[in-house]
Amino acid sequence: MADIKGILFDKDGTLVDFNATWSGVADFMALEAAEGDRARADRLLAAAGLDPKTRRFKADSVFAAGTNLDVIELWLPQLSRAEQITAVERFNVITTEQGAALAVPLPGVIDALGALHARPYRLGVATNDSTLGCERTLATLSIAQLFDAAYGYDAVANPKPAPDTVVAFCDLTGLKSIEIAMVGDNRHDLEMARAGGCGLAIGVLSGTGTRESLSPIADVVLESVADLPGFLAARG
Repeated sequence: MADIKGILFDKDGTLVDFNATWSGVADFMALEAAEGDRARADRLLAAAGLDPKTRRFKADSVFAAGTNLDVIELWLPQLSRAEQITAVERFNVITTEQGAALAVPLPGVIDALGALHARPYRLGVATNDSTLGCERTLATLSIAQLFDAAYGYDAVANPKPAPDTVVAFCDLTGLKSIEIAMVGDNRHDLEMARAGGCGLAIGVLSGTGTRESLSPIADVVLESVADLPGFLAARG
């Protein structure tokens, strides 16, 4: 078994309550893209993965797993590339400011991160949010000091599920990829772990992913990051 010395975490749905944090932000973004047209905004949200009955985003949907550019390309395909980049910059501002301001940590996660940092594991965040948005959220939750680095989609050449963030974290920490565990609530988190050669791919059920969607690619599926210190301690 791999000797795990570092852990990369997805952010939304893994450290942060996805629906509590992002439902309002997504609605704001959709209304802006729809120029205030409520019906059109609802159609955009459904296309991005919002279940109209549960009002929750589906596992591996564009909004749950993609970048702001992915959302723009889905919602506003008529824009030129230059116009898309301008729209992404606007959405980055929205997600940075509102995502941080509305961030709700998942139960037990902050204590778990403190315990892991004290052991000590090298900790990082790998998200398809922007790097600045991630850093703002970690600072808002008063946990930024626990992490060696935060990597947004714009911090690497290719975001998740590409292995670039794993490579960057290895370069920073001096660890081998086999010594790193990747923890996330969607398949693209675990696909990055596999592509990057991580020693463990750990799924959590605290976000949009389900046991059915995560189990085929995960080494283990936990209820949440709150269970991670105990799991790693029992593993030895």
